[in-house]
Amino acid sequence: MPGEVGSEVKSPPVLRITRIDVEATLELRQSVLWPTLPIADVRLAEDEKGLHLGAFVPHHEKPIAVISLFDRPLPEQELVTSENDRPFQSKSACFRKFACDPMYRNYGIGTKLLQHAIEAARLTLGASIIWCDARTTSSAWYKRRGMIQFGDTFYKRDVEYIRMKMSLDADLWETNPYNAI
Repeated sequence: MPGEVGSEVKSPPVLRITRIDVEATLELRQSVLWPTLPIADVRLAEDEKGLHLGAFVPHHEKPIAVISLFDRPLPEQELVTSENDRPFQSKSACFRKFACDPMYRNYGIGTKLLQHAIEAARLTLGASIIWCDARTTSSAWYKRRGMIQFGDTFYKRDVEYIRMKMSLDADLWETNPYNAI
């Protein structure tokens, strides 16, 4: 999971990934990502328009990992000229508020949830690019899963971030080793 650099993957529990409502994401978002902030501060203005996913293990009512996916253009994306000289942007999706319960890290749950979100971006949202604002402490985790950095670092509160992206084009998707997991 993000932030766990070089950790060994443990034997994975039985996992179910499903769409959830935003309310089911808030407690885990807050406890993992911003534990010193009130829970209301982890709600996003666009949450009602998002596709929220949760990872569940048997006999556990609450998700052990969450991610939220939004139909959002890539920041500062240059317009590309098509064959008929009309400018267009590649369709992109952004994921936010990706959190895994620390007790369930290093089981491959974050990787599986991210893969599920990538497939949803591609198939449900029609995106050809997925991107996120990653904490710099987690950027190596995302790199190992095929994402690349773009832009300059920036801060949200006192936490340093970098933007990361991945092409969802079929040819590139099939060659990424993490997509076979």
